[in-house]
Amino acid sequence: RVNQTTVSDFLLLGLSEQPEQQLLLFGIFLGMYLVTVVGNLIIILAISSDPHLHTPMYFFLANLSLADACFSSTSIPKMLANIYTQSQAISYSGCLTQLYFLITFGGLDNCLLAVMAYDRYVAICQPLHYSTAMSPKLCALMLGMCWLLTNCPALTHTLLMTCLAFCAQKAIPHFYCDPSALLKLACSDTGINELMIITMGLMFLTAPLLLIVLSYVRISWAVFSISSPGGRWKAFSTCGSHLTVVLLFFVSVMGVYLLPPSTHSTESESRAAILYNVVIPMLNPFIYSLRNKDMKAALRKLFGSGKTSLL
Repeated sequence: RVNQTTVSDFLLLGLSEQPEQQLLLFGIFLGMYLVTVVGNLIIILAISSDPHLHTPMYFFLANLSLADACFSSTSIPKMLANIYTQSQAISYSGCLTQLYFLITFGGLDNCLLAVMAYDRYVAICQPLHYSTAMSPKLCALMLGMCWLLTNCPALTHTLLMTCLAFCAQKAIPHFYCDPSALLKLACSDTGINELMIITMGLMFLTAPLLLIVLSYVRISWAVFSISSPGGRWKAFSTCGSHLTVVLLFFVSVMGVYLLPPSTHSTESESRAAILYNVVIPMLNPFIYSLRNKDMKAALRKLFGSGKTSLL
């Protein structure tokens, strides 16, 4: 007979159980989390305060920054709190709540990256139709669809998790409530839950990635038909930041969820999870602003106006 019980909490084993490393981890992840939140909020403020950036590309970038800040906020504060209190516990309801928001904002990131790829495709391949194809009403509709397509599966999967019975073993070998790790702790049948994870993988990984690849195939075809090297570089330069983020995000996510089980290890999964939970959301503001003249100008204006108001 399976040792089945009513679980009131789970244990997040985190990144290291060695006491001497806990203080170092706390300092590193607190610093990275603050940079992530502040950096992405600055991007949102810069875009919203500069009328020149009220375009579809920057509209979706502002929403991507919001999703990144929220995505990191679903797991990192709890990990920091556990390190500070020297506790590994997370309540049952807290774990499912974290699971819901992780799926929601992780999926929203992917959908927004796909929509941004489509935006670049229309701008480069169909410039004459850009104002109608990416009108404010259609941009708001696409954003609403992104939220709907991520919230509904996330809520469905979370509700299905509440139907599972869990065994006495309740240790999760991650610093967050990973859906696959949670299913391994269940004593009841997880068939429908595993089907839901496959469905979400198709919706949040495969479909956005296909749309991104198709968009860049069309973009490449259009760019290489431009005769002047200067024109090619100018067209490609508008896609460089987005393409960098896409590669970083999808490679790290695939490293956790799409590799064969025989290649999985807790250590490699943790490294990949840190990359897409913490590092990439932290790097996004730098990737999108360092080589972008419009963003640099908006940031100078934002901080310049701040200095003026202080004087």
